[in-house]
Amino acid sequence: MLNLITIGDILIDTHLIIDGKNAECTVLHEHKKLCFDYASKIPIKESFQSLGGNATNVACGATKLGLKTAIIASVGNDPNGELGVEELNKFGVDTTLVAKDDKAMTRYSTVLNFQGERTILSFHEKRRYVWPKEIPASNWVYYTGLSEGYEKIQDGLLKFLSKHPTVRLAVNPGSFQLKYAPKKLLEALARADLLILNLEEAETLLNTTLEKEKGITSLMHQLMMFGAKEVVITDAGNGAWALEEDEAWHMESLPVKVEAKTGAGDAFSAGYLAARIKGEDMYTALSWGIANSAGVIQKLGAHLGLLDESGIKKMLKRYNHVRPEKI
Repeated sequence: MLNLITIGDILIDTHLIIDGKNAECTVLHEHKKLCFDYASKIPIKESFQSLGGNATNVACGATKLGLKTAIIASVGNDPNGELGVEELNKFGVDTTLVAKDDKAMTRYSTVLNFQGERTILSFHEKRRYVWPKEIPASNWVYYTGLSEGYEKIQDGLLKFLSKHPTVRLAVNPGSFQLKYAPKKLLEALARADLLILNLEEAETLLNTTLEKEKGITSLMHQLMMFGAKEVVITDAGNGAWALEEDEAWHMESLPVKVEAKTGAGDAFSAGYLAARIKGEDMYTALSWGIANSAGVIQKLGAHLGLLDESGIKKMLKRYNHVRPEKI
């Protein structure tokens, strides 16, 4: 019996660490733009490759927290696909549900790390996704970012859930689904038990902005109208909010030194979801999510800073002045 099945693309990330004092790079904060000198040579301090992708990051984070986890994904018949599956196996994630697509490359991205923030150049192409013939029993499914052609996976997921109504569904929409298939996405949201988004994704899904609304809680109540019983919104350094029925909580981010933010949102999702799967309340789930993301942003890459349950408790004890507050 599995605790969690994640669904989403497997990526290989190439991280480029740009010196924060680099004169050829500037950030226009008011426009949220990272700018380079055109046609110039931009020096980097360091580079490395790592496993990436929302579904993989959450699967690894959940496994680290003691959950039995598998992933449904598709990779190309190429070295990156072999590397991705190999790395997942090292984490202890069950990869028997990963399919190979001989006509598509394994997804990859280039992550530009500059002044503690990351900008991602992501490769997408249409894939021939395959819904597995047999799915092992699981308590939860976490459905997240896929590329063009994802409809076969979503249709298979919804049929699976209709046959197994006790399986709970968490949804974290990917950028492609939000931008190109919002109507199709609503079919999954109508079945969701838990919806997790960052603030920008919430604004995109609702076609509004925080400035136009009365506050985060207003956004969460609107998101619940899509069908999810529980909604979580994250907002980087401002922490995270969670809503279930009329109970809402907020927790600030922990005041740790930020090395890089790659994988922070996925680490939060893994921590939050692991707590819920283990029967913890929303207060504890928020705490676990915030602590796990704090661990990740202190390291380069999405996995080096992932915490186990003991690590989460130590992190929360160290910063015990930061706690969820009911709103």
